[in-house]
Amino acid sequence: MPEAARAFWITSPGHGEIRDEVVVPGPGEVVIRTLYSGISRGTEALVFAGRVPTSEYQRMRAPFQSGEFPGPVKYGYSSVGVVEQGPGDLINRPAFVLYPHQTRYAVPAASVYALPENVPPRRAALTANLETALNGLWDGRPHIGDRIAVVGAGTVGCLVAWLAGRLPGSTVELIDVNPHRALVAGSLGVRFATPESASEGADLVIHASGSAAGLDLALRIAGLEATIVELSWYGDRVVPVPLGQSFHVRRLTLMSSQVGRLSASQRARWDQRRRMQLALSLLADPTLDVLITGESDFQELPRVMADLESRPGNALCHCIRYG
Repeated sequence: MPEAARAFWITSPGHGEIRDEVVVPGPGEVVIRTLYSGISRGTEALVFAGRVPTSEYQRMRAPFQSGEFPGPVKYGYSSVGVVEQGPGDLINRPAFVLYPHQTRYAVPAASVYALPENVPPRRAALTANLETALNGLWDGRPHIGDRIAVVGAGTVGCLVAWLAGRLPGSTVELIDVNPHRALVAGSLGVRFATPESASEGADLVIHASGSAAGLDLALRIAGLEATIVELSWYGDRVVPVPLGQSFHVRRLTLMSSQVGRLSASQRARWDQRRRMQLALSLLADPTLDVLITGESDFQELPRVMADLESRPGNALCHCIRYG
């Protein structure tokens, strides 16, 4: 039977609203009642501002996106809820789905990831960001004992630093212009540095600041023949890359990483479901609660999204609470 729901839509660049929806489950579909959704501030801010390049309209589609860029569009990919209808082994279980911000929805059962018993629903809002961080670190292929620099202490950068810090013998430095991130770095068990105090000679650099200055720093602190993994997505911005000076003589490698495709080093043996299940299992660590820096009711989402796009402040992952 059809069920009523409400969803957040970006109506035009910089503007959003809550709209009524009708949920009509199809054969083999699961109905989810949402508990939390997470705002992936980097990408969602660019989508909210209408800064998706025309060339990327198809490649940037979220799994269950409705509408088209630049809007009206229903966009998002970090939803946690309870299964209300579906297979018996899923009924009443909390689950994660790559779905936009909506109070209730129906999706194929194969798109539903039941949460491990030791992962609370609120923390599971970090799942999509952790999957991105995991894939980025796979692309970088770190080694035991490496000196690893992470430039940009947003949610993804912090998660990369946390993962890298679990490698035996590794030295991880999380670098950001915001001095408040020092407390977060300490909670994650890694060093903190400002751009002025960042160490040089890193074996691996992960760049996740979303800024040209951050990319310039990442190239400057990389050691001889090191790899710089670019995790930032700039939307429609043209970003200068300093490939002069000592870039060539140091034989640096600058590579992109994007969660839509599995890392080449893992692709022969892994699929996206296995990667997602790994990300969910890693969220059992309560340390990661430090990355959830705010929570708002669903009906406040149009204002919250506008604020996060224009005045992010110290926000990392901002959770949306449903009913």
